[in-house]
Amino acid sequence: MTTAANLLTDNPELYEARFPDPDRLAGRWTEDCLRRYGAGPRVLDMGCGTGRDAAHLHAAGRRVTGADLSEAMLAHARAHHPGPAYVRADLHGFDLGRGAFDAVVCLDSALLYCHTNDQLDGFLTSCRQALAPGGLLVAEMRNGAYFLGRTDLLDTPKLNSFTWRGTQYRSTTTLTVDRTAQLLRRVRTWTADDGSAPVEQRSAWRLLFPQELRYVLAAHGFEVLALYDGPGPRTEPPWHEGQLPGATTDADRLHVVARLTTPH
Repeated sequence: MTTAANLLTDNPELYEARFPDPDRLAGRWTEDCLRRYGAGPRVLDMGCGTGRDAAHLHAAGRRVTGADLSEAMLAHARAHHPGPAYVRADLHGFDLGRGAFDAVVCLDSALLYCHTNDQLDGFLTSCRQALAPGGLLVAEMRNGAYFLGRTDLLDTPKLNSFTWRGTQYRSTTTLTVDRTAQLLRRVRTWTADDGSAPVEQRSAWRLLFPQELRYVLAAHGFEVLALYDGPGPRTEPPWHEGQLPGATTDADRLHVVARLTTPH
């Protein structure tokens, strides 16, 4: 068995095949949030991945910069989802211009790759510096509170398969909670019917709780405008146009919109 940092993010076309979003649901939800709360046109998509959401926001008329740490993802984004400017940046700390953006967007649990308090502080400090006064932070992620007393997503391997370019890929994924580190750890093993060796990848997300998130955002000068579990782009049922934010934070996704009230 070989080990890869992340088979999907190292192979952007495979990532898009595994997680198709033909209706650009994530991008539409994000644009709805930006319009609902009056964001200006300059948007930073932090952890932009393959660029699908950044390109949707660009098509909606915004001036978008997509940022990611993966050179493979950025190359794919430039080739397949043109329009935004794409730059390499680390969400743990970045400098893309003081007051250069009206909104920072961080989707698909990218914020939860801030595993430590120092990393989370680095991200929020960077957002504070990057945002103009009154700028928005829009984030979508797993909800740490969901795992308080629930084990339905844990410990039991989950199987998935899909076919891409004639090859069938299968994954076995197991999630466990590391309570000491406050992390949701994932072990995923990939096999394919093309004769390649199995690949194991390990990753983790910070388990942030709603009240903890409110506290940390306030400490960095943000006012929380909305904090809710659904509807969103990855909830069941998924969000659709015209839906208002919910009022609970109990399900497995968490959505936050916060406004910068005290610039750096």
